[in-house]
Amino acid sequence: MSRSLLHNLGWLIFFVLFISPIATSYGEINSTELQNLIDATKAGGVLKVPAKTYQGPIVIKKPITLDGGGKAIVDGGGKGTVITINSDNVTVKNFTLRNSGQLHNNVDSCIQLKGDNSKILNNTMVECLFGIDLAESDNNLIADNYISSYDLDLGLRGDAMRLWYSKNNTVRKNKVRNSRDIVIWYSGDNIIEQNDVSGGRYSIHFMYANGNIVRKNTFDGNAVGIFLMYTEHTLVEDNLIRNAAGATGLCIGMKDTSNVQIIGNRLIYCSSGIYLDQSPYQPDTINLFKDNEIAFNGTGVLFHMSLVGNQFINNRFVGNFIPVSVDSRGHAQGSVWKGNYWDTYQGFDRNNDGVGDTPFNLYFHADKLWMDAPNLKFFFGSPVLEALDFLEKLAPFSDPELVMSDPSPQFALPTKTSKNNTNKTKTNSKTDNPKNSLDNG
Repeated sequence: MSRSLLHNLGWLIFFVLFISPIATSYGEINSTELQNLIDATKAGGVLKVPAKTYQGPIVIKKPITLDGGGKAIVDGGGKGTVITINSDNVTVKNFTLRNSGQLHNNVDSCIQLKGDNSKILNNTMVECLFGIDLAESDNNLIADNYISSYDLDLGLRGDAMRLWYSKNNTVRKNKVRNSRDIVIWYSGDNIIEQNDVSGGRYSIHFMYANGNIVRKNTFDGNAVGIFLMYTEHTLVEDNLIRNAAGATGLCIGMKDTSNVQIIGNRLIYCSSGIYLDQSPYQPDTINLFKDNEIAFNGTGVLFHMSLVGNQFINNRFVGNFIPVSVDSRGHAQGSVWKGNYWDTYQGFDRNNDGVGDTPFNLYFHADKLWMDAPNLKFFFGSPVLEALDFLEKLAPFSDPELVMSDPSPQFALPTKTSKNNTNKTKTNSKTDNPKNSLDNG
């Protein structure tokens, strides 16, 4: 055997024994390895995936449980969706999923689910355009996942979660960072609870989505908290929504929305605490706002126009620049105001019953100026506007206009509002729907 042949054989042995295992450990593996393991698993079986990096995309077409053990990684290679589920009764848990494609029209995601009765649990999803996409998928559980999009401009990121024509799903205890929206469109009777969302655009955007329950979530530092459009029979309770402080920042916004309960929420540090546009929309219906803390916002409640059918009961208005405002020089007397606490109330409680002796009345004085020229809001708190407001109250140039009146304001700030003792709607299961308690039609 020649010396040259021995030399080449030596290098071949060295590559096989040393270089090849190192390359494999860094993810340079057969792209079909995980797919082959899945295909070889019987329907109803459990596949515990060994801890290493696998190349996607992956497609699941039968009911199985896929367990990554907290150490398995699936990398999409920058193309398409990392894991596509085209089956019912699938569980995907304990994986790191990353590096999807970046095509919005394909909804390139970490996981696309097109099936029922499945579970997506305890996964870390990073550098995926969209996080989890559900399409016509019912009775699924999405829980304890971490989701983050690509580092793109806010409008170019994908949504953390999308529910499209999907009902009776539970979205629980997920952490979302720096994605775009959570979208619930044409999807009813879902529960969204105990999630933590920040750094996005819409914490949740509902459209044509009826009968959903949103409770005990924290939405912090998003452009908008919860926005409900063309939506009915929805319960929003016990959420903390704060720091939606941009020019259009809202804690809760509603457009053409009816029969909604907003109960026991903390709405703080937003440009507007509550924004109402043509809501309620259906005749003879109401929207109930009860036991909420609406504090330290630019405007506590902002009406786009004069509306009827909204009820504000036992809420706490503290530290807002403007407690209640109506665009287009309208008024809010078509709403019911009862038993709210107003930090600017200047009456007395001589009989010590906890209720002010006189109504809380809110008038337009110098506020007319910024209604005609919204840019004057920049001067809120300035000596000039404060002086003008004082002079108009002292010697008004014209009769002030009554915006709203609360005939029985709370005299003292409650130490703590009980979140559930005044709420008769049970919310322990998906069958407990707020529709029955608010459907006056």
